[in-house]
Amino acid sequence: MIDFHTHAFPESVATRAIPALEKTGNVQAYSDGTTAGLLASMDLAGIEKSVVCSIATRPEQFQPILDWSRQIRSNRLIPLPSVHPEDPLLADHIRTIKDQGFVGIKLHPYYQDFFLAEDRLAELYETVIECDLLLVAHTGFDIAYPRVRRADPAQVTSLLQQFPDLKLVITHLGGWDDWEEVHRLLIGKPIYMEISFALDFLSKKQARDLITSHQPDYLLFGTDSPWADQAACLKQLQELNLDKELFERIIRKNAERLMS
Repeated sequence: MIDFHTHAFPESVATRAIPALEKTGNVQAYSDGTTAGLLASMDLAGIEKSVVCSIATRPEQFQPILDWSRQIRSNRLIPLPSVHPEDPLLADHIRTIKDQGFVGIKLHPYYQDFFLAEDRLAELYETVIECDLLLVAHTGFDIAYPRVRRADPAQVTSLLQQFPDLKLVITHLGGWDDWEEVHRLLIGKPIYMEISFALDFLSKKQARDLITSHQPDYLLFGTDSPWADQAACLKQLQELNLDKELFERIIRKNAERLMS
């Protein structure tokens, strides 16, 4: 099984970051936010690999995140470094990520203060396409921020109209806490979405309807660990009683194909 959406921090950062993020978002962490904690959680849940998403909240964080991503990369941990939209060396840094052998990058419109489809990101998206990298982007609202539509389904639609070759993976079953719009604008289209931080907020019927209405090759298992318990997330998915082949695609097959 592959978890397509997790987070971890260097030990010296985790001790500060996890309590601060718990307070800001009024959420509980289920591990200590380190790679050791993530691997222990994976072992308990039976998860073979996790994609580790980093977020550069300032341009100067590019190099430390890249260096740490190189350090933690393994057969089980697949790091996605990050760039900041205001980085003066944005295109060069994206090419460096490609040259270092990473499969993609992570962006977060709230933590990085941008709108998903705004014009100033054109160079970023064009370079990601040029480098044939994945782009995992937070979509929907964010539990710790005011409800400004920075990354809603309409923004996703506009972005993909402008950049149809972008290998985009959207999070939280298309858009956190905006699932009516997700159903109206995104479900059924060839758009990769992972399911983290969604099953807790939807009824089983709503979750099952969204998942079974989407294209089966475009769904990915994700948990947002440490902000959710990986084993509990897997159990929630199992309890939807999906077709066996669809379940296998979600937990493993689609991710393997996407990252190959």
